[in-house]
This record gives sequence, C-alpha cells and structure tokens, in this order.
Amino acid sequence: MKMSDIPFGTVDWSTVQPTRHAGEVGEALWRTRHFGPEGNAIRVRMVEYSAGYVSDHWCSKGHVLFCLEGELETTLEDGRVFVLKPGMSYQVADGAEAHRSQAPKGAKLFIVD
Repeated sequence: MKMSDIPFGTVDWSTVQPTRHAGEVGEALWRTRHFGPEGNAIRVRMVEYSAGYVSDHWCSKGHVLFCLEGELETTLEDGRVFVLKPGMSYQVADGAEAHRSQAPKGAKLFIVD
C-alpha cells in the first residue's frame, strides 16, 4: 500500500451511511470511505458485527484491523484461532493467510485495507 494524494481530513463516522452485509449468520454494518487515487485507493471502514455473526466466506485480502468493542474470533485456514478484544489489533498481507471471522458477542472494528 502506498499512501499518496490524500490531503489531511477528518471523518465523522456517525455521518457515513452504513451498508448491510449478510454473514452466514448475522450481519455486518460497514461505514466505508475511500482515500487516494483510483487504482491505489485505501479503503477505511468502521464495521459493526451483530452478536452471533459468522462470516460467509474465507478472506485473503490484507487488512490492518483494530477492535474497538466486543470480541472477534478469527480462524486461519490452517486451523489457528485468534481472539481480539478491545484495544487489540491484527495485520495480514494480501494473499498471505486466508481467514474467517465470527463475533459471538458482537464487535465493532476499525479496518484499513
């Protein structure tokens, strides 16, 4: 990721309209903004998972993810499981390790990819 052509700015996330994304169980509400030039834009999201949320796919996109509230369980394709609680983060590169998440208690995340 190369961060270029992004002027200083602020975001009031409460004003960004959410989009709903169904999981295998539950749903995710994404508040999404894109920054930078087309072809090298950075996606920044505030994501809220409902209690009981289970992702409907394995993801191989790279992210930097920070847990703000709740708890997120992420399973890697090799079977390892990681639990994020508020104040914890993870990072993974594009194509590095497929992962799938669930939020038994619900979760609120800040994600950059």
